[in-house]
Formats: sequence, structure tokens, C-alpha cells
Amino acid sequence: MIDAEDSIADLHVALQIAFGWDGSHLHRFVIHGREYGYDSVLDAREVRLCDLGLRVGERFRYEYDFTDYWLHDIRLEAILKALPGCRYPVLTGGRRSAPPENCGGAWAFLALREQRAGAPIKLLSMFGELLDADPGRQRIDELLGDRYQEFLELCRWTLIDRFDRRAANRQLRELNDPARSIG
Repeated sequence: MIDAEDSIADLHVALQIAFGWDGSHLHRFVIHGREYGYDSVLDAREVRLCDLGLRVGERFRYEYDFTDYWLHDIRLEAILKALPGCRYPVLTGGRRSAPPENCGGAWAFLALREQRAGAPIKLLSMFGELLDADPGRQRIDELLGDRYQEFLELCRWTLIDRFDRRAANRQLRELNDPARSIG
């Protein structure tokens, strides 16, 4: 849920948080045939969502990273009155995390996912080695040495489907925190 008074640019920021991406790539929205965002005459910071005249069930496009080309079909599911004391935007649901940023696009992500299908088993094997090593006070990166980066990558791929809605909502709350310094 996002406040209708928010801008299209605010929606972009909220989507980036929901996807776990950093917003470092070009993007655009295509709404009613008009482009907002990258190389657009219409400034996404100046257009509020409530000014778009969207109706329930209407769809629009969000494109992100013109190299990997992530194309999102967004549909307005409902128009609700803001609840008193509730801060927006807020995620009300979600399944699975988004593909990692800069992974090469949808087909490349699926190929990587297939290659990493054995990640949990390999990670368990590495944990077994760590337990057998009797690490004492050594740090995990010291014990694994040059295999530490592989260990981190296996951890990421083992949790690839996990979506942490609470963590994303904490980040979204920080967007509107009056104590947050803008600089």
C-alpha cells in the first residue's frame, strides 16, 4: 500500500526496497501511454499517484535496468482510505525474494538458479568441515580462507527464495522518518 499523495518517484523507491535492489539502474514507468522516469519530459518527482486517474484493476508498466530488462506489470488492486496512525508505504504481503540485482536478467537468473540448486547440500558440507576443524576462537573467514567468498555465495543462494516482509517494511518506515536526515 502506498499513499495516493506520493509521487511516481516515491513508488520507484518503494519498489526498489521491496525487491531488495539498490536503484542504481535507469528505470521508467509507462502509465496511460506516457513515460515517467528516465529520459522523460514528465518528471516522476512532480506527478502524484492520485493525479494519474487510475481505476481499480488498471495496469501499468515499470521497467528497471535496461540491460537486464526487468519488466513489471503493476495492477491497482484497491483504493483504500488511509488508516489513522499508519505510515505508508507498507508491504502487506509477498512471496519469494526478487532475483539478485545485476544477475543478467530473467533467463540468466533461471540458469544461475539451476546451477546453484545444490547450494544447501554444499553449504552443509562446509559447515561440517568447520565443526570438524575445532575452530576455537578463529573467525569463519580465517578458517575457510580462499573458500570464504564461495561460502557467502552459497549462503545467498540457499536463502534466495526467502522474502523478509518485516525487514522491507522497516526500510520503508525509515523513508518517512522525520528524524532521518536528507543529504
